[in-house]
Amino acid sequence: MTPALRTERLEFLPYRPEHEDVFVALLRDEEVCRWMGQERVSEEEIRTLFRAILTDVYPKRLFDVWGLWHEGVYVGHAEVKKTGNVDGHELVTALSPGYWGKGLGTEVVRGLLRHAADDLGLREAYGMVGADNTASLAMCRRLGFRPVRDVVGDDGTVTRMLVVPTTGTV
Repeated sequence: MTPALRTERLEFLPYRPEHEDVFVALLRDEEVCRWMGQERVSEEEIRTLFRAILTDVYPKRLFDVWGLWHEGVYVGHAEVKKTGNVDGHELVTALSPGYWGKGLGTEVVRGLLRHAADDLGLREAYGMVGADNTASLAMCRRLGFRPVRDVVGDDGTVTRMLVVPTTGTV
């Protein structure tokens, strides 16, 4: 089961059924979708995805996924899961726009790296960041991520694949 995690300001909590509406609101946000490199999808598709977390991901222990909470308020989403791009695990994060620029993204990634090292025994982790997401790319550089390659989507968008050791860099 996905464990609850804690950082200085954040709680990483496994989702519960009552979190569905805040999850949907996050993934329906146009800015969040843009920076995550995904198209906006229907509310019903996001609700189906959320329910799959509860009915498939957690029971089958497919990967770790959390809601992120700051002072009791839902502020985002985080995952550590196998990636299809390389033989390894990817860190996935999304914060609500009202919480950008406050250092929480760095805190989330550090928490995920600690979990990846201490609980999952991973030696490195990957991240996928849109080439035009300068804020996230700068954060990744500060945390010690290094470029692996660019991935070009069917629509021509470029995503930077990055890798970082899970220990000794954060």
